Amino acid sequence: MRDTDGTRTVLDELLGRVGAVLFDFDGPVCDLFAGRSTAGVAARIKRVAARHWGALDPEVAACDDSHGVLRPLREMYERRSPGPGGDRPLRRAEAIVARQERKAVRSAVAAPGSTELVRALHRGGMALAVASNNAAQPVRAYLERRGILGEFAAVCGRDPADARRMKPHPDCVRRALAALGRCPGCCLLVGDQLTDLSAARAAGTRFLGYTADAARAEEMLRAGADAVIGSHAVFLAAAEALAARRGQPVADSQSESNQARVRATKTVPCACGSSLVT
Repeated sequence: MRDTDGTRTVLDELLGRVGAVLFDFDGPVCDLFAGRSTAGVAARIKRVAARHWGALDPEVAACDDSHGVLRPLREMYERRSPGPGGDRPLRRAEAIVARQERKAVRSAVAAPGSTELVRALHRGGMALAVASNNAAQPVRAYLERRGILGEFAAVCGRDPADARRMKPHPDCVRRALAALGRCPGCCLLVGDQLTDLSAARAAGTRFLGYTADAARAEEMLRAGADAVIGSHAVFLAAAEALAARRGQPVADSQSESNQARVRATKTVPCACGSSLVT
């Protein structure tokens, strides 16, 4: 998918209407598994479940994705509850996936331009949060390694107690809104999956799709995305223009004084007509 001048115009308008940007993690911020299959982790989870619960439901048995298997596994538990072995397979599955994520963030590949984008949005007065199906601790570890954890006011990962609250359920988006103290219409969620869009719509936020897949981009637009970008380049340009309009120069990452200025309290307009303090 190729971004156009029209996309830039839409992004300028979006950033002028919102006071906060929420990021999905795996995709818009980084490639967490760098193209590696997670089928082996899913297989381990299924072996644990089969050992305790016996024959697996078809939806669980057919899933070869470490994160994708969590929801049907929980639904299987609910149908059989309490079931032999209780909720041990659920707890083990969460621990296995969280450990996989902690290991993966050490070699995760940043989405091109994502670090610069985060810093530019922060300079422009945007409150920032992560709303992710990944566990919160590995997300924080990645952001700290990239030197941008301080730019985020909240990191909201999946609910470890109930995988049914993963996106497309709006739980993590709503928690991010609550942490930021923002109204939904004043926030923009950036995501690369249709489940992100569904969560945004359910929570009432605006949505910016991030995908180079033309078919998925078209589907996102049909489903109500405010815009879709194929890379962060055009979004970064809009964020830098916003920061320039609000008098925040490009920060020198080596300068403590500049970093202090970047983190200074700013008041920005909100789409609902109120003032937002960041």
